[in-house]
Amino acid sequence: MTKTMRAVVIREAGAPEVLRIEHRPLPVPNAEQVLIRVEAFGLNRSEMFTRQGHSPDVVFPRILGIEAAGVVAAAPGGQFDAGEKVATVMGGMGRDFDGGYAEYVCVPVGQVRSFRSPLPWHMLGALPEMLQTAWGALFRGLRLQRGERLLIRGGTTSIGLAAAAIAKAHGALIAATSRNPLGEAVVRGAGADHFLVDKGTVATAVRSLWNGGADKVLELIGTGTLADSLAAVREPGIVCMTGMVGDRWSFADFAPMDVIPTGVSLATYSGGVDDFMAMPFQSLIDRVESGTLPVRIGKIFKFDDIVEAHRLMESNQAGGKIVVLTQEQGSDL
Repeated sequence: MTKTMRAVVIREAGAPEVLRIEHRPLPVPNAEQVLIRVEAFGLNRSEMFTRQGHSPDVVFPRILGIEAAGVVAAAPGGQFDAGEKVATVMGGMGRDFDGGYAEYVCVPVGQVRSFRSPLPWHMLGALPEMLQTAWGALFRGLRLQRGERLLIRGGTTSIGLAAAAIAKAHGALIAATSRNPLGEAVVRGAGADHFLVDKGTVATAVRSLWNGGADKVLELIGTGTLADSLAAVREPGIVCMTGMVGDRWSFADFAPMDVIPTGVSLATYSGGVDDFMAMPFQSLIDRVESGTLPVRIGKIFKFDDIVEAHRLMESNQAGGKIVVLTQEQGSDL
């Protein structure tokens, strides 16, 4: 008899209600794959865009999910031991092949990291993509150096808070923004030296705070604030667009010579397996455990409540990372 698992399957683009829990055959890994029993997974906006139909290369039906945390169920090639705690991100998960919105996920061995931690699964499930994005954006996208002045646009997002803590430990001077004045305590607690209320334009305030402007800007809001972020940087600074909390991927009218200041660079960072495998994952988890790298959880959902979880993500009201627990033993959290 074929073993099955429960999985969140999307068969057509649409509203959150298109996500349906189904019984699917349990994947069978080969020697170059790892079968992971998923304990928790974080939600990501790229999954929302795929659900809405904005990922034309994704073929339905598909199990979404670009990240997962759990334990090794099987590793036929012997690269991992059964029961090891592991995490995985990207590499085509949820797009080219079925992803982490399931009780089990089968992924290439080259995109799996083992770790040790007593943290609860709802915390561990929030970390893989968030830490990969924060670390990669800072050190690959922005090439952040000790002593540089960093503006984090969207400082109260989960990635913004993680980036602030990582950058502070690296010796950067940090300013972070939020639309809500109440965000000041949160960003300062993560390591920000300065706080700016963001009403759409902060460039003048940043140039006043730091003579000439910031050295680097981590742009987590999107195209709606990108031009202003570019205006907040002094030569030869870099703005790295990494996230999109807003609702626009593109400019309605983009004139590079008008928007990008002389001597300033515009970069992007979307992350990937290479960055995930290269980052100091265990040491970052250790910092989360010690409390020196804050993780802001927005809300924890049971597996059966995936539709409600997507509704919350779409509303932009989560206030932190949304995490889904897949196993019944964790469903009371």
